[in-house]
Amino acid sequence: MAQLHKKFTDDQVIELISKYLRKEVGRRYIQEILGINKTRFFALIKSYRDDPGQFSIQYVRKVKTRAIPGEIENNILKELSIEKTLIEDKNVPLHSYNYSYIKDRLEKDYKQKVSLPTIIDRARKNDFYLKKRKRTIHDREVLTNYAGELIQHDSSNHLWAPNAAEKWYLITSLDDFSRYILYAQLLRKETSWAHILALQSTILKYGLPFSYYVDCHSIFRFVRGRDSLWRKQHKLTDEVDPQWKQVLYDCNVKIIYALSPQAKGKIERVPISGFRTGSSEPVSETM
Repeated sequence: MAQLHKKFTDDQVIELISKYLRKEVGRRYIQEILGINKTRFFALIKSYRDDPGQFSIQYVRKVKTRAIPGEIENNILKELSIEKTLIEDKNVPLHSYNYSYIKDRLEKDYKQKVSLPTIIDRARKNDFYLKKRKRTIHDREVLTNYAGELIQHDSSNHLWAPNAAEKWYLITSLDDFSRYILYAQLLRKETSWAHILALQSTILKYGLPFSYYVDCHSIFRFVRGRDSLWRKQHKLTDEVDPQWKQVLYDCNVKIIYALSPQAKGKIERVPISGFRTGSSEPVSETM
C-alpha cells in the first residue's frame, strides 16, 4: 500500500477528493494518481466525510518503535552491571563488554530474544560502553609464511574465573601463522616441568616447529643481572641453559626471544573463550 503522507500533502489529497465528490474527476483516475486500491480510496472518502476539518493522511505512530518489555530491559541492565563489575576488577583480565555473550545469556537463561544492536543501544544510554583500547605497537613484529614456522609460547597469571578464590597460571602455545591455539592449560603453580610438558604435548601431536617465540622469563632463558656491591656474578647471559631450553635444543628447534617488554604478551591477549580448559585441542582464535 502506498504511503500517501510521503508523496502528497493533506491539501493535495483533499483537493482530489473534493473533485471526486463534485463528480469532476473519476475514481479510477484518482486511484491511479494516488497509487491506491479501491478499498483504500473509499476509506479516505469516508474519513473526509466524517470530519472534513480534521482530515489528514499524516501517519501517527501509536506505539513506540524499538520498544522492548520492561522485564527484558531490566535483565539487559542487570547483565551489563555484572560485566561492569568484572571490568572494574583489576584481578580479572577483562577490558571490554561482551554484548554477544549477554545476548546469548538472555536467550538461554531468561528465554528472551533481543537483537545485538538493542543491547548495544541500551549500553550506550546507560553508561555501559567503552571505546576500543589502542593496541601497543610492538618494537619487533614477527611475521611468518607457513604453519609451524613459529610457535608463540607464554604464561600469564590472572583471576581467570571471577568467582575463584585464587589466581591461576595459563600456559598457552599459539601457531603464529594459522592463529590456532595448539596448547592451553590452567595450573595453580608455574614450573619448568609444566612448560616442558606443554612442549611434549604440542610436538608429539603436531610435530616439530621451526622455532619458538618466548619472553626472557627465567624458565626460558638465563639473563645475567647487574653486579651488586657485595657479590660478583661470573655467568653471563645465555651461558647457562635452563631445562626448557635444553629440551628444545635436543629437538633442534630454534628459540627466538622478545627483545623488549612491549614485544611480549601476544599470548596474553588471546581471549579466554578461545580454548577449552584443560584441553590441547586447537581452537580458532577470535582476535
